[in-house]
Amino acid sequence: MPASDLWFVVPGDPDQNTGGYRYVQRLVAASRLAGVNARVQGLAGCFPRPDQTATNAMQEFLTSLPDNTLVVLDGLAMGAMPDVLERHGTRLRLVALVHHPLADETGLSQEQQAWFREAERQSLAQVGRVVTTSEYTARRVQQDYGVPSWKITTAQPAVDALFFQIERNHLDKPMRLLCVGHLSARKAQHQLVDALTTLQELPWQCTLVGAEDRDPDYARAVRSAIARHGLADRIQLLGELSEPALEEAYRRADLFVFPSLYEGYGMVIDEALAAGLPVLSSDGGALALTTSKPGARNFPAGNAKVLASELCSLLTNTADFSDLARRARAHRSDIRQWSDTTREFLGSLGISDEGDPARFSGQWLEAREPADHAARSRALTDALANWLTVEYNTKAAGKPAGDPLHLVDIGSGRGSNPGYLIPRLPVPQRWTLIEPDQHLLGLACHRVGALDAPAAPMMRELTPHNLDELLPEDATLITASALIDLVSEHWLRAFSSAVVRRRAGVLVVISYSGHFELAPSHASDALVQGLVNQHQHGDKGSGAALGPEATGVLEKLLREAGYTVTVEQSQWHLSPGQGGGSAELITMLMTGWADAACQQNPAAEAEIRTWLADRQDQLARHELRVVVDHLDLLGLPDSGLPA
Repeated sequence: MPASDLWFVVPGDPDQNTGGYRYVQRLVAASRLAGVNARVQGLAGCFPRPDQTATNAMQEFLTSLPDNTLVVLDGLAMGAMPDVLERHGTRLRLVALVHHPLADETGLSQEQQAWFREAERQSLAQVGRVVTTSEYTARRVQQDYGVPSWKITTAQPAVDALFFQIERNHLDKPMRLLCVGHLSARKAQHQLVDALTTLQELPWQCTLVGAEDRDPDYARAVRSAIARHGLADRIQLLGELSEPALEEAYRRADLFVFPSLYEGYGMVIDEALAAGLPVLSSDGGALALTTSKPGARNFPAGNAKVLASELCSLLTNTADFSDLARRARAHRSDIRQWSDTTREFLGSLGISDEGDPARFSGQWLEAREPADHAARSRALTDALANWLTVEYNTKAAGKPAGDPLHLVDIGSGRGSNPGYLIPRLPVPQRWTLIEPDQHLLGLACHRVGALDAPAAPMMRELTPHNLDELLPEDATLITASALIDLVSEHWLRAFSSAVVRRRAGVLVVISYSGHFELAPSHASDALVQGLVNQHQHGDKGSGAALGPEATGVLEKLLREAGYTVTVEQSQWHLSPGQGGGSAELITMLMTGWADAACQQNPAAEAEIRTWLADRQDQLARHELRVVVDHLDLLGLPDSGLPA
């Protein structure tokens, strides 16, 4: 595709300073750095409910483009124009960029909500792909707007470099609060004013940054409330700031507060964290996931009393605030940058050769799940259920009802592991799900929630340096599936140490053992298997991976710490005729093996590709059978397995 064919279309002035417009601006700039000549077109007229000027502007612009042009349409511009999109949907390659559904805006009547919902449903049906800025919005457009999952990609926002460079001046008293966002009922700055009104005896100053011209009546109401409560000398409204002035506002702040009722993502949360600023935010819309990072906490959206209580705690409890601030500073470098978002975005459009790794990962995880579940050791699951029952009864002794046991799943993916365990563990449970990919984490949370198990998301990459800090202290059980064969010995030692210090049980399943067998046999099977096993030891992000040796290393570490450890075999048995997507899984598996083998020994590529072609022919004729060996491990502290 010619680079000049990439267009972004937004309503009004493309240079507006809001999260949604900044997202497009940064994508355009980063796309150009990646060698794509991206361009942006602003449309005249009124949006999101378009007037005739807006409709004409969209029609004229799309008509002006040559056939097969790739056009990314901002949801505010296209969400209510199904008729215009239908005229061009087969001629142009139309992509919808949805920050949040139009019907989710605050202040709409039921009739208006229904109109926007139906118009956007029809509009989304006319485009070839949908890109969302959060997994929350991805679920919404799939479940409530009928967009199939295969059409949806999530490319969450990132943070400008300048935020990572901010070094803040920490002031003891009064605590300086900062809130950034245009003044509107949805951003709910009035609730922050209401909360602060009840805390006048405490030492604080608050700065509200954001344009006041989007909803002048609301802005006047906020100013009036500040004056009415006698807070004009403590709450400043600075309007929209220049970049240097905004940097200074972050530099001087101690706590970022964000009371918004609803966000499709909440870019300002990541910006504050990247600046090393602790965050207190609502959980409105996607914010529950956006704030699932160290240094941030949330409260129920729209609840000014809880907001006041949380602020009071942070203002009066020095240790609590210091811990939140320390976490924000320690993990600021983990916030994603625009190059990551751009790679995912362009990959989803087929522009980059790299594609969308998160999407591929999701497809792979979905394809392998039936085989994973069928392979798992039932004996270990039963033993774990017995042990957890004893643990629960012990902790609940003397109480009317025991608290749920805290179970933690690391590398959760799309939630396969807790999805398997929850109905098989006969104790009250609450889960923490740790996963670095927001799209997958959102799927996992939704899945666990559907099983009526409370789930707290943590969007984090676990490293040897942060494992002990991030794993919950009160965890009774820590689980993982198809993970430990990808990590280094250094990582696994840190993991074992963290588990042992908590005296938590540990269950790790579906770890590759180093052996697979295909029937009928092939002369190149041994070559491919040997090269695949070599590839397993490559660096997957934490140093040289343990690969097939991982289970043995973890078993030794836990036994040395006094744990009772049981290891059971868990085998995939795959054949194209058995259903459950086995043919798709076998195809992915063999293609992955062949690619890995070629990377290890490029000189043998011709033989490896011949092997792959032969195996694919056998698969097409339903003649191929595949067995892949894995290991499951259960480690229990102290007395070990219950009788």
